[in-house]
Amino acid sequence: MLQAYDMHSFAFLASAATLVVVYALVVTELVNRAVVAVLGAAALIALGVLNQEQAVRAIDFNTVGLLVGMMVMVAVARKSGLFGYVAIKAAQLARGSPAGILLSLALVTAVLSAFLNNVTTILLVVPVTFLICGQLKVPVYPFLFAEVFASNIGGTATLIGDPPNIMIGSAAHLSFDDFIVNLTPIVVVILATQLAINHILWGRSLRATAEDRAHVMALNAPEAIEDRRLLRWSVIVIGLAIAAFAVEDQLHLQAATIAMFGGALMLLIENMPLAHSERTRSVTSALNEIEWITIFFFLGLFIVVGAVEHAGVLAWIAAKLVALTGSDTRLAASGTLWLSAVLSAIVDNIPFVATMIPLIKSLAPSFGGAAAIQPLWWSMALGACLGGNGTLVGASPNLVAAGLAEKAGVEFSFMKFTALAFPMMLASIAICQIYILWRYF
Repeated sequence: MLQAYDMHSFAFLASAATLVVVYALVVTELVNRAVVAVLGAAALIALGVLNQEQAVRAIDFNTVGLLVGMMVMVAVARKSGLFGYVAIKAAQLARGSPAGILLSLALVTAVLSAFLNNVTTILLVVPVTFLICGQLKVPVYPFLFAEVFASNIGGTATLIGDPPNIMIGSAAHLSFDDFIVNLTPIVVVILATQLAINHILWGRSLRATAEDRAHVMALNAPEAIEDRRLLRWSVIVIGLAIAAFAVEDQLHLQAATIAMFGGALMLLIENMPLAHSERTRSVTSALNEIEWITIFFFLGLFIVVGAVEHAGVLAWIAAKLVALTGSDTRLAASGTLWLSAVLSAIVDNIPFVATMIPLIKSLAPSFGGAAAIQPLWWSMALGACLGGNGTLVGASPNLVAAGLAEKAGVEFSFMKFTALAFPMMLASIAICQIYILWRYF
């Protein structure tokens, strides 16, 4: 009995300490986050906190499969030139007006981010933004700032827009339609508010000469299309995948199955006209576009969090939270919203959400069952996704945009971004607070 107690205490301390170390190394970026997560997972298995079978069961393969499938679809679609075409057309619909382009590019970014990985969206839209701003001779920073915010706001709207939503949807068995019904309405309000703020801060003061605006109107959008056949099929397959996500319950399919099927179909379509000798190179090129660092980070992190849960750490924290909130769902939802937002602005929202998911699940019995804690899931999704806008390190699209800006010689520092972004993020969370209380309580 004493030996079993000692082993439980050891597992409790070892798993908690490992989680803290993994978090610290991820935040400080002293070591690559995928390496940190996999090392932490391996250490916990080696120490006996979990055996290998339990570790494999801790991995949410629905999340991993959905991410991989969507990344493959986007990698193939990008080769068609679809996204560059859309961005140029959006600028031309604004008739070359800098204020109109600021609005239209942010809108395009938000919509694309709702259905694609928001890091990929930034990688696709930012280079076109540099081209357009160069033609207009206007500062590029306001456009990049607006696009970063739009990518995180748009990604909040759907199940597939942002990794935290993918994780929450899989763990809580929430469908694509559930996210559309519960999150999209408030995301539309927040996006409209943000676009208005962008116009007040920058849009109304941006000016371009008639000659420079004519340069933008003269850009040949069809030239951005590199493969018309692939473009047509990309639109069809991505459209069918999104439609399938919307009726996944009726199809009796998991989101990962739909995404993996779509990704494989895109690879097949791309390869059909190629010579046999080119097919391996083409598939390898698409698979190299998968963010393997993110995937392995997920794999390791799921195991670390699984060990923390198995050791009873999360149950202990849950008991403390129940005592603190007095089983008041309204208080718990509000606390989850603000805690998720502030912490997701400071640390990567993926490990935070991975840790919180089993914790919220464990609260269900005390709060009245799975249906009663649904407001907590929506609070965490809003807080984690929108909280990423608070600082430069809050979400991956922020860092990607900053890296692209620095390469182009545009200042995109932590303090410059955060000084404006953090108050804006808090304002968006305040809107969410009103929405959560009105919608669910």
